[in-house]
Amino acid sequence: MATPALRLLRDRRPGAHITALLRPGLVELLEGSTLVDAMETGDARGVFGPLAAGRQIRRGRFHAALLLTNSFSTALATWLGMVPRRVGFDRDGRGLLLTDALRAPHDRQGWQVVPAVRYYMHAALAMLGGARALEYLPPTSLTHAPLGAAEGTRLELSLSPVQASRARAVLERGGVAPDKPYALLNPGGNNPAKRWPIERFARLADHLAASHGLQVLLNGSPGERDVVDAIAGACRSTPVRLTELGMTLGALKGVVRGARMMVTNDTGPRHIAGAFGVPLVSLFGPTDPRWTTIPVASLPDGSSSEAILIANTGLPLERLSNDDPEGSRIDRIGLDAVAGACDRLLEVR
Repeated sequence: MATPALRLLRDRRPGAHITALLRPGLVELLEGSTLVDAMETGDARGVFGPLAAGRQIRRGRFHAALLLTNSFSTALATWLGMVPRRVGFDRDGRGLLLTDALRAPHDRQGWQVVPAVRYYMHAALAMLGGARALEYLPPTSLTHAPLGAAEGTRLELSLSPVQASRARAVLERGGVAPDKPYALLNPGGNNPAKRWPIERFARLADHLAASHGLQVLLNGSPGERDVVDAIAGACRSTPVRLTELGMTLGALKGVVRGARMMVTNDTGPRHIAGAFGVPLVSLFGPTDPRWTTIPVASLPDGSSSEAILIANTGLPLERLSNDDPEGSRIDRIGLDAVAGACDRLLEVR
């Protein structure tokens, strides 16, 4: 979701050298991209994290730092790293550590809904000389909040040749023929409350196989293997379990890019699919989708390539799904609604 902000910096300052400081394990996500010139791994979390990260940053002799996190620790690390200009939102009590403390909209109830993509783009524009205060734009529906972005703004990811080769190897190990169309189901999530029921994912897999002739691939992190296994065991069809095939983040990018569509809970692979223009059905329970509105490609008929389904369709526009966890339980999203959304996306494509 930060890639539109990186695109702004790259296009507006083509001669600048941009280094991305990433948490360990995320380098593969940006591998192959021209949005940054260099990548380093570091972690400012923990008692001594800011000190270690500060030393690392100081060695780079950077002129400016754009903080795309809201944590105190990352602001402290850039301050300890002696970066002359430090741009970020005044959150988590870190305003005095920033040279450009940006203001996010809030009211008596707390921070107002602004999509992460818009937060990041505003921070980049502020670094380029724009306003410090971010204007609040009221949500337009229960599923989308305005991005206020230029036409054509997209999430961006690239695939390196090595990652493409690893993706092909994963599919080959899974017995997926090169000419076989496939769909990806992403049933995991860091919070069990975000997970659509296992038996419904299984019935959906059977529907996609029987009605559309798709090979179904089940994706999950190493810690979600039991979820993937449970779905596979409940299927009448024979889905491929990617958790058994030596999947890496880089290989996942290649597998996602080749999919006919993805059905996903509120997890990171949703954004990978959005970056590659893969049609999406995204399921949201007690986490409001408007915090993570993303720009997606259009289908041939001009409609959106993402269908967002929420549990509580009767929620007032000004309220959030987070405010009503019982009414927004993800198991309130029915199988027929998800299968129908898949059918419509596949018919248009």
